[in-house]
Amino acid sequence: MVYLDYSATMPPLLEVRQNFGKLLEEYIGNPNSFHQLGIKNQELITAATKQIAQILNIKDKEIIYTSGATESNNHVLKVICDQYKNRGNKILTTSLEHPSILTTLDFLVKKGFQVEYVALKVDGTVNLDDLERKLTSDVILITIGSVNSETGIRQPVEKIGKKVKEHKCFFHSDITQSVGKEKVNLTHIDFASFSAHKFGGLKGIGVLYKKEKIALEPFIHGGASINLNRAGTPPLELIVAMATALRLSYQNWQEKYDYVQKLQKILWQSLLDLDLPVNANEKCIPHIVNFSVLSLKSAVVQQILANEEIYISTQTACTRNKEVSQAVKVLSGDEQRARHSLRVSLSYLTTEEELKIFKEKIKKIIKSKGEIL
Repeated sequence: MVYLDYSATMPPLLEVRQNFGKLLEEYIGNPNSFHQLGIKNQELITAATKQIAQILNIKDKEIIYTSGATESNNHVLKVICDQYKNRGNKILTTSLEHPSILTTLDFLVKKGFQVEYVALKVDGTVNLDDLERKLTSDVILITIGSVNSETGIRQPVEKIGKKVKEHKCFFHSDITQSVGKEKVNLTHIDFASFSAHKFGGLKGIGVLYKKEKIALEPFIHGGASINLNRAGTPPLELIVAMATALRLSYQNWQEKYDYVQKLQKILWQSLLDLDLPVNANEKCIPHIVNFSVLSLKSAVVQQILANEEIYISTQTACTRNKEVSQAVKVLSGDEQRARHSLRVSLSYLTTEEELKIFKEKIKKIIKSKGEIL
């Protein structure tokens, strides 16, 4: 098997899997219980939370555990707009956001909120001058993701955050495609979302980062838990697995990052050798390489590769039934490339041999004009 879909999900790391089995056997108590088993569980969660906070350079109390980035995005957008609606009814975003953001914004529009899209520059990044113009007194929230999941376009979230500080509104960023891949600076961000399965943790656990000074009403009510913002029995095994995966992701981080950059250059050259347009620029992180096969439908290419146990994506995994990739269209300015785009996503676990196999299979698919090999 050649797995090249790490931005959709990364297989759980070996140490994560090993620890998970041990936790299931040895930590059987409910972390909310006051007996010794419960206290033992709570102590482990506290240690894991502290580790996550230290890695991300934030406070323990600023971590809210959720089921993943989709829940975190829904939580913060809906609660902020409801709780602080007296401040305004306008939300600023971009056309490149994840479906869990855009569909939530559609819901909020039905509730009377207005959504404005900030203009993008030709390289796909936010036009900061247009952002400044749109930052009027009725803006309550800005939500702009750090990295686009289809093309890897990296947004200047630190600069955006600094601009937002001059106004009385909140800044949220979905940093799912950044955590574990790049160093993340949350200094100028009020809220941030991410999922553990993107960097080698397990599915079903994520984080909503919330600056300590900001009051946020609970999204899920119930009994006592780790954080007042989300009631329920804390998923000890998932939390510890996430902390472990995050720690491993940032071990020898520069070496891993340099290696992925090397893989990106190899892949780019392979695609160019086959006369396939690469939908990328210097603003894209090296972990995501988007390209187009103009002579064939993306789904056809993806299926033929899958039949050969080579796995890549067309659009982001959460997108359904959309023929045109908005992100690719913005970046390339070409609707045909957007209709025929495919995404390879790399990891420090990817090998050069896997990229050689991928190149040869793509070459055969083009020559066979999409016939099943």
